[in-house]
Amino acid sequence: MMLRIRSRDGLERVSVDNPHTTVAELKVLIQSQLQIPVQNQTLSANQNLLLAKAPHDLLQFTDMANPNTPLSSLNLTHGSIVFLAYEGERTVRGGPAVHPAGSFGRKMTMDDLIAKQMRVTRQETSHCESVSFDRDCANAFQHYVNESLAFAVKRGGFMYGVVSEDGKVEVNFIYEPPQQGTEDLLFMRDLEEEKLVDAIAMGLGMRRVGFIFTQTIMQDKKDYTLSNKEVLQAVELHAESGLKEWVTAVVKLEVNEDGGAEIHFEAFQMSDMCVRLFKDGWFETEIRDDDDPKLSRMKKDVVVGGKDVKEVDNDFFLVLVKIIDHQGPLSSTFPIENRNTDVTMKALRNHLERTRSLPFVKRISDFHLLLFLSRFLDISSDVPALAECAQTQCAVPEGYQLLIESMANSF
Repeated sequence: MMLRIRSRDGLERVSVDNPHTTVAELKVLIQSQLQIPVQNQTLSANQNLLLAKAPHDLLQFTDMANPNTPLSSLNLTHGSIVFLAYEGERTVRGGPAVHPAGSFGRKMTMDDLIAKQMRVTRQETSHCESVSFDRDCANAFQHYVNESLAFAVKRGGFMYGVVSEDGKVEVNFIYEPPQQGTEDLLFMRDLEEEKLVDAIAMGLGMRRVGFIFTQTIMQDKKDYTLSNKEVLQAVELHAESGLKEWVTAVVKLEVNEDGGAEIHFEAFQMSDMCVRLFKDGWFETEIRDDDDPKLSRMKKDVVVGGKDVKEVDNDFFLVLVKIIDHQGPLSSTFPIENRNTDVTMKALRNHLERTRSLPFVKRISDFHLLLFLSRFLDISSDVPALAECAQTQCAVPEGYQLLIESMANSF
């Protein structure tokens, strides 16, 4: 199970494998996972522990004083909060130690204390070393937005690819879920379709690695990088992913020095603090008409530049990621899902006729084609088998070739 540990440094998590773990064993886990020596720790289920002013004040918190007490007898289950006071200093994961600064002549409440721990600063280094876009999939995405939508409405998708050991993200295809785009972007997520997408990705040796969306030409006079609504959507998907290298990419149309239009890609990571604030419910999720789009509102004060504020400039939450490109293993010539025109068997036949000079494995090495085929095949056997052929570029079994060709000629 997972326990949440609240200390003067904020909220952290500790994994506990054994439900019969004792207090003493929990302290050892905290020492191992949070680097706080056992002898320096005082634990309690009472949040007032964090308000203790002197060492002798800690003695009144006795509920977890017996090292042999099992956590189960304290009603601590998955997700429970344990409060931790400790002596000394430490380096917090993701940044330097943060210590609350009180105000002279004013007694601090629990909310004051927690707010003081939430210091929002710019994160200088991303967990993602760089993001590389497959040229064909990036071009297919931006071409549709430019030529068919004229950047008048938003469009978005999930990026799939691989993450190297040194934190480099490689994007090899973009899945565009059902959606509505105006000035806002609303995904109408189809969980059954996403299961097919993830099955194909697994067969290709890939996974979901990021979120990509476009900004509209109506935003061309903005004075922000991402709006408050865009920050909320981006951080929600980042938090959902559980991937520290998760990338958020933005595509926009800008006017160059000569007065012409140029399409720009920018890539970011949402900062660790941004993800933490979102997971802990600090963001105001209702955007009012009179809200400044370049500011994100918090439910409680956070500290920015030494001041207590409830509005944070969105740029504080963005960590820039370097963009490069590559030629990936897949093509992007098959009609793309969930756009204005339905994809039919006629599209499959046209695709096979257009590529008939290529080896059959090359003809099916297109994510969007594999997604179309997966609607008619077995997700547990056929889909992974075809995806593996595309990944390894090995010959497609004759039975699958005959099946796919007969499907194409069946309309």
